[in-house]
Amino acid sequence: MQKSQNVTAATELNGVAAAANGGHHTSPDTNAGKTKDAKEFGCSLGDLRGLMEARGAEAIVRLSTEHEGVEGLCKKLKTDSLVGLSGEQADLDKRRHVYGANTIPPAKSKGFVRLVVDACKDPTLIILVLSGFINLALSFYEPTSAAEDATQHLVNATTAAILANGTFFTTTEAPSEGHGTAWIEGVAILLCVIVVVLVTAVNDYSKERQFRSLQEKIETGQKFSVIRNGEAIDVPVSDLVVGDIARVKYGDLLPADGFVIQSNDLKIDESSLTGESDHIKKSVESDPVLLSGTYAMEGSGKMVITAVGVNSQTGIIMTLLGAGKAGIDDDDSTSTSSSSSSSSSSSGSSSNATSDSSKSGDDDLTAKSVLQAKLSKLALQIIYCGTTIAVIALIVLITRFCIEHYVVEKNEFSLVDIQMFVKFFIIAVTILVISIPEGLPLAIALALTYSVKKMMHDNNLVRHLDACETMGNATSICSDKTGTLTTNRMTVVQSYINGNHYTSQETQPHGANLPGITGPVLMEAISVNSAYNSMIVEPTKVGEQVQQLGNKTECGLLGFVNRLGGDYAAIRKKFPEHDLTKVYTFNSSRKCMMTVVPYAENGQNIGYRVYCKGASEIVLGRCTYLIGSDGKPHPLTSDRLKEITSTIIHEMANNGLRTICVAYKTFIKKGTRELEKTEIEFAEESDIEWDDEEAMYQNFTGIAICGIQDPVRPEVPVAISKCKKAGITVRMVTGDNIMTARAIAMSCKILEPGEDFLALEGKEFNERIRDENGKVSQAKLDEIWPRLRVLARAQPADKYTLVKGIIDSKATTQREIVAVTGDGTNDGPALKKADVGFAMGIAGTDVAKEASDIILTDDNFTSIVKAVMWGRNVYDSISKFLQFQLTVNVVAVITAFIGAVTVSDSPLKAVHMLWINLIMDTLASLALATEQPTDELLERKPYGRKKSLISRTMVKNILCHAIYQLIIIFVIFFYGDTIFGIPTGLYAPLFAPPSQHFTLVFNAFVMMTVFNEINARKVHGERNVFKGLVANRVFCVIWITTFIAQIIIIQFGGAWFSTHPLTLQQWIVCLLLGFSTLIWGQIVATIPSKKLPKTWKVGKGDVQPAKLHINGDYNVRARSRALTLRRSGKSLWMRGMFIIGNHLRVLRAFGMEKSEKAAFGRTAPAMTAEAAERWRASYRKYRHQKHQEKKAAAETAESVKSADWAKEQKEKRKTFKQIKQVARGKSVDKESKHHKKRKDQTNVDMEDIELN
Repeated sequence: MQKSQNVTAATELNGVAAAANGGHHTSPDTNAGKTKDAKEFGCSLGDLRGLMEARGAEAIVRLSTEHEGVEGLCKKLKTDSLVGLSGEQADLDKRRHVYGANTIPPAKSKGFVRLVVDACKDPTLIILVLSGFINLALSFYEPTSAAEDATQHLVNATTAAILANGTFFTTTEAPSEGHGTAWIEGVAILLCVIVVVLVTAVNDYSKERQFRSLQEKIETGQKFSVIRNGEAIDVPVSDLVVGDIARVKYGDLLPADGFVIQSNDLKIDESSLTGESDHIKKSVESDPVLLSGTYAMEGSGKMVITAVGVNSQTGIIMTLLGAGKAGIDDDDSTSTSSSSSSSSSSSGSSSNATSDSSKSGDDDLTAKSVLQAKLSKLALQIIYCGTTIAVIALIVLITRFCIEHYVVEKNEFSLVDIQMFVKFFIIAVTILVISIPEGLPLAIALALTYSVKKMMHDNNLVRHLDACETMGNATSICSDKTGTLTTNRMTVVQSYINGNHYTSQETQPHGANLPGITGPVLMEAISVNSAYNSMIVEPTKVGEQVQQLGNKTECGLLGFVNRLGGDYAAIRKKFPEHDLTKVYTFNSSRKCMMTVVPYAENGQNIGYRVYCKGASEIVLGRCTYLIGSDGKPHPLTSDRLKEITSTIIHEMANNGLRTICVAYKTFIKKGTRELEKTEIEFAEESDIEWDDEEAMYQNFTGIAICGIQDPVRPEVPVAISKCKKAGITVRMVTGDNIMTARAIAMSCKILEPGEDFLALEGKEFNERIRDENGKVSQAKLDEIWPRLRVLARAQPADKYTLVKGIIDSKATTQREIVAVTGDGTNDGPALKKADVGFAMGIAGTDVAKEASDIILTDDNFTSIVKAVMWGRNVYDSISKFLQFQLTVNVVAVITAFIGAVTVSDSPLKAVHMLWINLIMDTLASLALATEQPTDELLERKPYGRKKSLISRTMVKNILCHAIYQLIIIFVIFFYGDTIFGIPTGLYAPLFAPPSQHFTLVFNAFVMMTVFNEINARKVHGERNVFKGLVANRVFCVIWITTFIAQIIIIQFGGAWFSTHPLTLQQWIVCLLLGFSTLIWGQIVATIPSKKLPKTWKVGKGDVQPAKLHINGDYNVRARSRALTLRRSGKSLWMRGMFIIGNHLRVLRAFGMEKSEKAAFGRTAPAMTAEAAERWRASYRKYRHQKHQEKKAAAETAESVKSADWAKEQKEKRKTFKQIKQVARGKSVDKESKHHKKRKDQTNVDMEDIELN
């Protein structure tokens, strides 16, 4: 039997391994090795996979019957629930060999060849390539001399109707030296297309590698706490193995599957797997199964890991996704996972992707950023304009040719005519190529990836790239206090114990000097009633600070225990975590934490003690006694409570201290000893309702009030001053009381003396913003938030309400863009809602990090200011590129178009256009997207949502430089031959060698463009365009490279580039013309932009997120990228059909007959007042009758449903009672007797209700 199990295990293991390795064959030696190792464990991989398929009650029963409970499973896996694994490398390797490693094989990234193929799919390039091939084929055809004679006159008349390809070969000229090189230009066009494709592919390849490395840094940094050799250590999730005892705490993303060993109010969010939003309570008795990819939303616990990697819940889903993808995408056929990260980090997103993949709609593809939406709209407008001009040029050329050739000359159609039409088509395509802003996505991607790479050095780990430029426009920051504005190094500096107020750190008492039971109870209360993963590590070297691990507030209190002369570690050994009776973990609604431990005297358990700590004014309000100066409890009257609150708590809070109250109460079993006045008696364990939180949270005895100092970071006040100068409002949202929050806000310069700003508590905030129905009123909120600077005692819902209200508000002229910081699980909704969410890298939970856009690796507010600076730099970089590109677009398109419609010729050939396109798109985007940010960026106000994309200053620069360049180009074009004394290039024979005249025009244009690139570095009207130029080495290298390449093209390009070498004098003139654009730029800068019409703006207004992605490659997700391209066309088509439908409806409305128009708008025939009243009465009677019928039917259904429900609930309770008895090892007889005893009690069994 054992042998057959091992064989089965080995077979299943081979199947999983084959899946993990993309289907590669596993050698027999490997299988034999795994089978041999599997014999050492009591359960195989197949057994564990089958066990993990069970849920809830079924899992409890199977665990009990097959493995003798969780402890039995631990024994089979050779692990100890208290000590954990030994941690020896050989043992860990053996477990990975048998059960697999906690990693998922990454998906295969796109290869360079695939990226080249993708780049070749550009429609304009495809058209150009096809036209080039057709033209190349026709260039080898040479008609007979008869045909030549017949068309000689036509050639002289229409030599150029060839716009961008004036030297394209035609066969109408007599055989000459020119015809022998006619194929060169066609090949040159194809080569230029190849260069453009290769440059695009190289950029995409480097960009994808950057994205992938960024993704790996984000997703492989997670660590998880495990117990090995009796010590709690943090290990990378990839190092987890089956049999590890893992510690689960509030906010964790579970990296593997397992079973609960011990839990304290543990609640799990399984919505990523099941779609259900309710949090599931996990315990050994109710539901012990924990699955990877789910989040711990409350409580804590321990679990034994039973499935990792491809065998875990996330791994199975990822393997299925990979297998499905393999059939679609050949490149990924050898991969079993669509994830590029470890299972631990991507589990949440992968699970969501699985659940949403079948229903993902346009919302998944909607751009989040404001800039992205505006750029999408601008790109469409440019494409419309470029297409219109190209079509007009094509129509003009074809119409002119047809009229002159077929009507005036009365010639018949011949093969030569096809060649002419192909040339006209290429001209139009060339205009289209130069007008389409295909360099815009590249500029955005380069600016963002460059910024992201640099931002990592400034402690900003960017998860969503569009958050970069969004942050640059942020107008409001809602920041946490602890750890962000403060150092998050907690120390108790004041305390109130036994009626004495100790006001400094040096004067704090020693525990031995405290009267009565105060010292021991206080130290025990703090040590036990704290998360056991909160601890203090003493420094190992001289000069080092004490290291605080876990919750920093708890660490401050544990440090206070050490100062009192206690040893928190020794106290915890006396009360091991698994022996705690119950733990009520801290959450935002409780505002406190409670722990229940057995209470013993003289070695005998006589009851329970409940320790409590939390917000001082709240916990103290729940106390009925307070330990006095004699070390004994004294009644806490309302007057005494008010006195302590006003003199102690408020004084500490005014000094910026976080105040924590520590309290306790004792339950004593009846008959064990005489009861004291503060103690509560119980007869049976069942008399204590542990699940009744409200009852448990009463009648405490106060021990001490601790004032914990969390110093403000020294650099924060300066950073907040910079924010104010930059037009950004900083608001503090904290859970501390109003006094502490106001004191910290004053220290940080959020609040300053003399300012008329608000500091509110959450309760008052809600009262002010809600209407009589309890709903949030946007109008009331608009009266509050502009002046609000501090929100204290804030619940997570308050934070979300504030963020949503500011984003939705239209109270300000420029709509607000809000950034939010958060570290807790409950901050997730606010982080998601914000335009940019910042999560704390050190103190933040996995839930907060998953909801965020940027992770602050140092938890420092100054890093947010740097993110603002980089964001504004990205926005400016894209503005610079737009200013430069649109100038070149306007000049090139108008030059080509005017040349076509006036003299039927153009100096800018197809090869010239492609070179200009390369300069304009790829090289310029590289040069302008790599500018370093400066502090000057923080000296202007943010743009906001409604700010125009292209400002009046930019429009002024574009138009003025375009007009200047067009004047120079057309002067050289029409009169250059006369000015320079060179042969004219106008009306030259089709196969004549390139002329100096047209080369001069081309060179002058490129020189002005290259020098104007320096002007484009400034978009806010600055005069010094050279400022910071030398520091930007990338710009300098690209500029010099472009300049040298232009010299080589002009002097040595020849027929390949349609150029003729220029003389030194001509070069000097071209250089002077290029340099003159810098002088012209200074003249343009003197024109005041504010006096220009306000209509001279592009992209103004509140733009909704666009469905068309101008930068679909933001995130490396093949699904999103593919859908973006597909959906954009569909959405445009549907929008067009919708508009046409509206137009038709309007036309039909205006086309109605006169009688129909007269009746238009009438809802009922005209009637007398008497008839109308009768009709209303009849209608009221009818409505009343229907309402009564509906009410009677509902009551009948409810009574039937209630009877069935009661019966069903009774059966459920009975079943779950039996399951609990099996899990707890209780006898059925004993339980039935206990149930009979409690039958007459009116209290409800809360556990039964939760199980239902």
